[in-house]
Amino acid sequence: MRCPACHHSDTKVTDSRLVSDGLAIRRRRECLKCNFRFSTYEEVEILNLTLIKRDGRTEPYNKQKLEAGLKKSFEKRPITQDEFKKLVNRIERDIQLEGKNEIKSRRVGEIVMKHLRRVDAVAYIRFASVYRSFKDAKTFQRELKKLLKKEK
Repeated sequence: MRCPACHHSDTKVTDSRLVSDGLAIRRRRECLKCNFRFSTYEEVEILNLTLIKRDGRTEPYNKQKLEAGLKKSFEKRPITQDEFKKLVNRIERDIQLEGKNEIKSRRVGEIVMKHLRRVDAVAYIRFASVYRSFKDAKTFQRELKKLLKKEK
């Protein structure tokens, strides 16, 4: 790891800690040349996963797209940055547990909705309304009734 201050290529790890429910590691580092101290984070990354879209097209998995969709769902909702990261990590863990190199985007959407339903009902409804392409108010109302039944 290069030092961000002097760009020396030799640094040492002075401390390592688990963060985000053990799904990431924060390492405290020190440059062996200038003694500058900094932190790095290591997270699990999904590699070589292909999404199969509804129309049959394929595209590589993109974490930024997942995060962007979730951020829209949580707009003006009470969620901390740490809670958001944990949610993304749990969703990605479930995607990886599918154990396949290809996964249908529909399945990813179902995994996302399962987690959103547990975290925030409003974010869930927002995501579901776009994901399931609610055609009218009745469709929206049916989904809301299902959600309310599960909360009882």
